[in-house]
Amino acid sequence: MDASQLILMVSFFCIALVYASVGFGGGSSYLAMLAQPMFMLTQGIIRPTALLCNIIVVTSGTIIFYREGKIAWKEVWPFLVVSVPMAYMGGFWRLKDDTFFVLLGFTLLVAAIVLWIQPEKINTSGKNYNTTGINIALGGSIGFLSGLVSIGGGIFLSPVLHFLRWANARKISALASLFILVNSISGLAGQFQAGLPEIQWTFILPLLAAVFLGGQIGSRLGARKFNPLYIKRITAVLILVAAVNILKDHL
Repeated sequence: MDASQLILMVSFFCIALVYASVGFGGGSSYLAMLAQPMFMLTQGIIRPTALLCNIIVVTSGTIIFYREGKIAWKEVWPFLVVSVPMAYMGGFWRLKDDTFFVLLGFTLLVAAIVLWIQPEKINTSGKNYNTTGINIALGGSIGFLSGLVSIGGGIFLSPVLHFLRWANARKISALASLFILVNSISGLAGQFQAGLPEIQWTFILPLLAAVFLGGQIGSRLGARKFNPLYIKRITAVLILVAAVNILKDHL
């Protein structure tokens, strides 16, 4: 194991721990790390690695939310019905390496902004608004972006739902976990269909082990140990720095 892989393992463990504690998978930060020029990785390695890590982290959280009754299919289906095929299309779409890194850099910039401005809590009533068309369009657009850059999508969906007062914070976290899970699987399927992934198991498996351990610890600690607002703003700053570093090498 070389030094760069060890750095990634430690970083991925910390990312998974922190993100799982606030209901995300960590895809944006995995991508931000993997795309750093010092690692010299191609998108064929970066994209599937980020999605596999997402899947590992959010699976247990989604199961927990479902058992708690926080996922009601009559409420969440509009977000998924279009997002899943759109994530597949995004995953299937082959991008030139420079195009991918530029798109990823700008996507991370936006992610940093929405993380920073997202309030800790807006709607505590748990009363949903009822706009199925908006939900379908929102899910589809974020789903496509998720597949295209392998980001999962929860980092965009969650703050939008807070601002729209879709539901209380716990239900939004539950939907975000499910959204990340199904769209990560769909985006990964699209990549395999396109023959994109360069699966190097000696590289990927240690990272999956790191995020599994970090995700398990983070999901159990949750907001009892961490202030979600501070976590999101610190993460926003780190993602912003990573995005600038990616863009300065590809613009």
